[in-house]
Amino acid sequence: MKNFGKAAFEFLKDLKIQSKLPNGISCLLPFENPEVLKVNKLFFDKYYNDRLSRKMILGINPGRFGAGITGISFVDPIKLEKVLEIKNSFVKRAELSSDFVFKVIHDFGGPELFYRKFYVTAVSPIGFIKDGKNINYYDDKNFVKFLTSTLFNH
Repeated sequence: MKNFGKAAFEFLKDLKIQSKLPNGISCLLPFENPEVLKVNKLFFDKYYNDRLSRKMILGINPGRFGAGITGISFVDPIKLEKVLEIKNSFVKRAELSSDFVFKVIHDFGGPELFYRKFYVTAVSPIGFIKDGKNINYYDDKNFVKFLTSTLFNH
């Protein structure tokens, strides 16, 4: 197995949407922001710079106040700076799912112990917004058809 952190970072930084999304839907693709790339590199170097096996925890897709900004699943800008000690200039907004996950991380013994055992990501590492609000990729049957035909038929 190669370096876990390096492999995960390389995968995420190269994510792109190649097709035009249906009307009214836009994507959260934070990896186009150089600061997102910088903080993700720091995060993966700090917590995943090894060849350890981990259990994967999957969320649905990034939210607009957490991973949609930071690029790190269930990590909002506040937790990124205050708990994970990775400075950032993102607008400091809390995300409810991040609050919950970080209670779990705290109860587990902190980020170092937690991230040595678990890799947290999302079924869809790209988030989606419609009418200014998060949507889950499965909320709209036509959108699911679009995604599966676009992503899996290339």
